[in-house]
Amino acid sequence: MAAHSTKRVIFAALAGNSLIAVTKFTAAAFTGSSAMFSEAIHSTVDTGNQGLLLYGLRRANQKADAQHPFGYSQEIYFWAFVVAILVFAVGAGVSVYEGVHKVLHPTPVVSAYINYIVLGLAMIFEGFAWAIAFKEFNARRGRRSYLRAIQEGKDPSILTVLLEDTAAMLGLFVAFLGVFLSQALGMPILDGAASIAIGFILAMAALLLALETKSLLIGEAASPETLDRIQRVLVADKNVFRVNEVLTMHLGPYDVLATLSVDFHDTLDARDIETTVDRLERAIRQACPEVTRIFIEAQSWRSHQILGGGDVTDPIR
Repeated sequence: MAAHSTKRVIFAALAGNSLIAVTKFTAAAFTGSSAMFSEAIHSTVDTGNQGLLLYGLRRANQKADAQHPFGYSQEIYFWAFVVAILVFAVGAGVSVYEGVHKVLHPTPVVSAYINYIVLGLAMIFEGFAWAIAFKEFNARRGRRSYLRAIQEGKDPSILTVLLEDTAAMLGLFVAFLGVFLSQALGMPILDGAASIAIGFILAMAALLLALETKSLLIGEAASPETLDRIQRVLVADKNVFRVNEVLTMHLGPYDVLATLSVDFHDTLDARDIETTVDRLERAIRQACPEVTRIFIEAQSWRSHQILGGGDVTDPIR
């Protein structure tokens, strides 16, 4: 269900950006507006980015094999990072270059009404795509703050589309303001300044996306809620004496690896431990469907400490 809603958000953005890009390029060719040209480049980059995200989702759904025994879920993190690079290098870079060129060699904008019509339509289309992305992001945010939801989010697809659409809405406003002021004040240089401003907006969005996807690429732990549910399952089992360590890592948005070090009661024999491990795995999978791979190590608390284990949880029964 989550994967389906993610694709719905991406397809909505892809359709909108494709139509808007063609319209903006046409308007830029007729009016000579630098800001409009920057917006056209922006929409083209966004269209390509949505295609890369869809490709990443398809790659991430591949089954595990001998070469990649943990599967391909991290593909989506890689392609989201590529998207961030493209937004920065192509979208922001071209916009700033075009703006600087227009500032150094200002030319008046002609047929400005075409820009206004195109920008108005683009705001409607972009606003529709943004609303779909924001609704999905808000549904997954729950009661967390927006900043915390961005920091703790594990699906970069939704964040990518939301950031791109937000940057697009801001860029459209700046482009509209640049064209209007350059015409009203007779200062073509303001059109170039608007293009530079759009470039900086894209650069900030790309930087935020790059930082978040980098963190996911190098391995982020599961959410505190997931860790708490795992902990509760372990503590509740009568055969568990101590929980030495719980380590988790997101291999994908809905693919979590969990490695657990558990100290069982000394009175248990090998068969009892095997039965307990099987019971714990089933209970964890039921409590945390996103945890797809579980490795439980039977280890005494003292051995865990000697071998340099992490923080120890000493449950109170």
